Amino acid sequence: MTTVAELPAGFADKVLSAQSTFRSVMDAMARPGNVQRIAAVAGTPDTMMRGTAAIALTLFDHDTPVWLDARMSETAHVAKWLKFHTSAPVIADSSISSFALIGDPKDLPALDRFAFGSNEYPDRSTTLILQVDSLTQGPAFELRGPGIDGTAILQASLQPHDLLERLSINATLFPRGIDVVLVHDDAIVAIPRTTWLSARGG
Repeated sequence: MTTVAELPAGFADKVLSAQSTFRSVMDAMARPGNVQRIAAVAGTPDTMMRGTAAIALTLFDHDTPVWLDARMSETAHVAKWLKFHTSAPVIADSSISSFALIGDPKDLPALDRFAFGSNEYPDRSTTLILQVDSLTQGPAFELRGPGIDGTAILQASLQPHDLLERLSINATLFPRGIDVVLVHDDAIVAIPRTTWLSARGG
């Protein structure tokens, strides 16, 4: 049983680290496909990457229900860490989650299990935080949409293999939809619902 004293620490400087991380996330959302680094340092539970932990400490609170995939739920460490440092409720129903932490993207559930928001409140959707193997190596993808001058190229090891096809549902749902943040270690890339992602040359 993990006690509070045994939980990994959060930010050493809560205010400055949260501000820095928030800027990184906003820059990533404003420039889809562009790799942003998160400078803030935080202790992380097993299975959680540094970028994921920093995002959680910055964006999660008692009003943001969080869903964890099987990898993140292997032990109680992640849920306890989130509750202690952010007060975010960890829930079993992914369809009402504000954020979903995906430690094993290849087993990502069907997107219709998450919240798409409504036409009146499109922000009431789930943001997926997917931990991936690399954001600098792997197949090349082209991104188009707001915040991108022409096209942006992202080279990454993405899972699941049909992620492109799954995210194409955003085009039919807008302004509803799913936003995605890819994380590898302390690096993040955002794929907002307004971004069209395709295999390069596809």
